[in-house]
Amino acid sequence: MFKSILPLSSIIALRFLGLFLVLPVISVYAMNLEGASTTLLGIVIGGYALTQMIFQVPFGVMSDKLGRKGTIVLGLILFALGSLICAVSTDIYTLMFGRLLQGAGAIGAVVTAMISDLVKEEQRPKAMALMGMSIAGAFAISMVAGPILGAAYGIEVLFYITMVLALISIYVLLKKVPNPPQITHT
Repeated sequence: MFKSILPLSSIIALRFLGLFLVLPVISVYAMNLEGASTTLLGIVIGGYALTQMIFQVPFGVMSDKLGRKGTIVLGLILFALGSLICAVSTDIYTLMFGRLLQGAGAIGAVVTAMISDLVKEEQRPKAMALMGMSIAGAFAISMVAGPILGAAYGIEVLFYITMVLALISIYVLLKKVPNPPQITHT
């Protein structure tokens, strides 16, 4: 079980680590961008969750029809591209677009489904707990590391780190995660 779950949990952890790194500092950063207002700041912060919510179902359908790994790769590419756009943004609208694109890479449900595909039913609670622990660990690390790294190197660097973590996740997925069994639909 651990051989297939650890890589998937690390993918989720790396994605959330990158996402959570900017969480404690993004509001201060965004308010200093050209065109910033409190309303647009709210969209920058909440827009990620909005597009993630919108794209969860289409990504789930896509993963059922086209396969889990390809769908996860697509989501991670969108997330990395959104992170790059956030890193180079000089105004609030570009930052908003990058955050919305990050959220469009909605792979959480697909990774959960892949864990279910790879693990026997009696082992699923342990597998899901492991995934939850990795998310919690990523959150704890990022709440401390985000402000420290942002203050030392700049907030833009946090977005570059997020992009690199997404690309590392693609490598982990392709090299370390076994292929799930093929599911047929009638």
